Amino acid sequence: MKFLADENFDNRIVRGLLRRRPELEIIRVQDLEIAGADDPTVLNWADRAGYILLTHDERTIPHFCYERLAAGQTIAGVIVASDSLALSTVIDDLLVIVECSSAAEWVNQVQRLPL
Repeated sequence: MKFLADENFDNRIVRGLLRRRPELEIIRVQDLEIAGADDPTVLNWADRAGYILLTHDERTIPHFCYERLAAGQTIAGVIVASDSLALSTVIDDLLVIVECSSAAEWVNQVQRLPL
């Protein structure tokens, strides 16, 4: 399972995940050629590369996901974590997802944390 952390995603969560599971593949949008790109571009990149998007953006990302799906396009998966959640809750929930699901189960899914 591969994750792409949106530019607004809290880097403390990324670091916490990697501390507990150093083998996890997590990249950040700001470290890629799509840094600063709009949401549809980020979703397209994540889908083509097979990365599940991690975001705090509860307002626009889900909207663009549903637009893509309605247009017959796919998404590799999106996990929306409210930025009001405790960091430990987000980290724990994401680790449960890694342990209990596969990337294939996330295709065309938009899910919100907490679980």
